[in-house]
Amino acid sequence: MLNLERLRTLDALARHGSVSGAAYGLHVTTSAVSQQMAKLEREVGQPLVAKNGRGVRLTDAGRLLADHAARIISQVELAQADVEAQRGCAVGELRIGAFPTAMRGLLPRALSALRADHPELRALVREQEPEVSMAAVVRGDLDLALAIDWHNKRMPVPGELTRTHLLDDSVDIAVPAGHRLAERTEVSLAEFAEDDWISWNEGQFCHEWLVYTLRGTGTEPRITHIAEEHHTQLAFVEAGLGVCVAPKLGRGPVPEGVRLLPVCDSVRRHVYAVWRSDADRRPSVRAAVQALRQAAHGIGAAGAPLSPRQGV
Repeated sequence: MLNLERLRTLDALARHGSVSGAAYGLHVTTSAVSQQMAKLEREVGQPLVAKNGRGVRLTDAGRLLADHAARIISQVELAQADVEAQRGCAVGELRIGAFPTAMRGLLPRALSALRADHPELRALVREQEPEVSMAAVVRGDLDLALAIDWHNKRMPVPGELTRTHLLDDSVDIAVPAGHRLAERTEVSLAEFAEDDWISWNEGQFCHEWLVYTLRGTGTEPRITHIAEEHHTQLAFVEAGLGVCVAPKLGRGPVPEGVRLLPVCDSVRRHVYAVWRSDADRRPSVRAAVQALRQAAHGIGAAGAPLSPRQGV
């Protein structure tokens, strides 16, 4: 019998077109992809991939099996949805991935309501960057993910995923109390052309957004410090080591030596939930999305910007 995880690997290879792309999408090593493909070839008794220059391509048999793999993976999702729908209530486990500020600012409220309304549903949460969690949803390791993009830079969402908008999160610029602009009531990003910046890790979507946006103002950004956590970034700001972007969602206490300045350019992040389209009928997914929408509405009512849109 064909192994489902190996079929997922073949499906990823067909969708991404390369071993490295499949490895990135599955969040595994290229060696793991090659090993899974070798085992699958032994199972079917014929080659599924062939060398193509420095890369690989699917053989005729590989393309045929990849088509079946996509349908099998979709059918597994539908089977799980039908089993849940037959019972008519949200039960079992629901695996959720979320980026750090959503973990702090949105999920606790949503999960508390979800537990109260659906006591037989067990939510399992992982803190992950949006790119990682969306890939995990595609390959079936997660059922739902919270992701972000920015007003001027959208994050690509794979075609097999459905997404719904939850809220718009505005941001401030955090500066040291003694900064030349600290007493301003509003600032423009272009005014920080000579400042050092504290940013997220290189390669992360938010880091790429910051570089992209600052260059859009005609400024080559001077990113001097990299820190993963917002509270670490704010500690560097308080020490006078630079400035940083400070989203409102999940912000927490701000150090005494830091001033937050609203941006006149209306800089904001879009926060949304994504799940496999095949899982639309699952009561657990529907219940979680509803809890997230209610939590996001509560955040909006408390003062954070909230878009009237329910989906995008």
